[in-house]
Amino acid sequence: QDKGTKMTEFWLISAPGEKTCQQTWEKLHAATTKHNNLSTNSKFNIPDLKVGTLDVLVGLSDELAKLDAFVESVVKKVAQYMADVLEDSKDKVQENLLANGGFLEQQWQDEHKFCSSSLDIVPFLFIFKGVNQIDNDLKARASAYNNLKGNLQNLERKNAGSLLTRSLADIVKKEDFVLDSEYLVTLLVIVPKLNYNDWVKQYETLAEMVVPRSSNVLFEDQDSYLCNVTLFRKAVDDFKHKAREYKFMVRDFQYNEEEMKADKEEMNRLSTDKKKQFGPLVRWLKVNFSEAFIAWIHVKALRVFVESVLRYGLPVNFQAMLLQPNKKTMKKLREVLYDLYKHLDSSAAAIIDATMDIPGLNLSQQEYYPYVYYKIDCNLLEFK
Repeated sequence: QDKGTKMTEFWLISAPGEKTCQQTWEKLHAATTKHNNLSTNSKFNIPDLKVGTLDVLVGLSDELAKLDAFVESVVKKVAQYMADVLEDSKDKVQENLLANGGFLEQQWQDEHKFCSSSLDIVPFLFIFKGVNQIDNDLKARASAYNNLKGNLQNLERKNAGSLLTRSLADIVKKEDFVLDSEYLVTLLVIVPKLNYNDWVKQYETLAEMVVPRSSNVLFEDQDSYLCNVTLFRKAVDDFKHKAREYKFMVRDFQYNEEEMKADKEEMNRLSTDKKKQFGPLVRWLKVNFSEAFIAWIHVKALRVFVESVLRYGLPVNFQAMLLQPNKKTMKKLREVLYDLYKHLDSSAAAIIDATMDIPGLNLSQQEYYPYVYYKIDCNLLEFK
């Protein structure tokens, strides 16, 4: 399929059965393919569910609208978190989550697990409980993993950045310092590369009691050198003060082997933990994305059923169809559908302008068409 013209948006619509439901399907298919393939279509068969009273259906319609919004939000949360965890190009994530258009219908065909034979509150509770569990688990897992990731990033930041702030655990060695001396101390100084010649000339005379030839370059980054210098403890304040005048920055640093070892071990531990958790987390996200997505398609199917009975009346006789519109011809597709189905609703034109409420129709949330219509937007990632 040409990715450029395919939408990640699907339209789930229904129209009343003509002589047969097959005829309804053939008519739609012919109309959309006649005009240069306006959409890719498939039947979306919904099992016959027992119908209660009109009042019950109107109530169910409202409940389903709320459930739809909730399940969609969880589907999108799981997808978005998958993108965060994979830290990979976003389009790969989308492919990972939705194999192709056939996937939607496949999910529905494979899993009628939410549709019991009666349209009562049971599938609702079943769907809500399952998806709510996924939502809660996601919060807990994301919080644990983000915590780990955050701690690791903080440590990594400590090991990068400028020589003034970065961790020196991997840079300095024991032999770079005079340790355990009552009188002498070794300082670390950040010397800008432009001022290095000045440093070599000046450092021995910046204060009294600097040990001659005690300075070496221990490390360099793009702009600066890290140098050591040894002097008498009582001259340190004087040395720091003078050094600053020449733009030599004395870094506040105590050589402590235990501390540096602990830092390294902590970094290794966090890094190992993150690697260990990554695989199982991605697997969990895939499985639960699929679960939440299937639940979402079931909610859409139930909505189509309820809405179709409210619109087209009893006995139940309608054909649900799944359309994947072509991006460039969506407007044309709308027109073709309107021409096909405008006879269903002589008052459609009036309703579009009116704000009156029709049973089971939430005008504030959904555009009105003479046929039952729900959009399934599979662009699950907010491209930031």
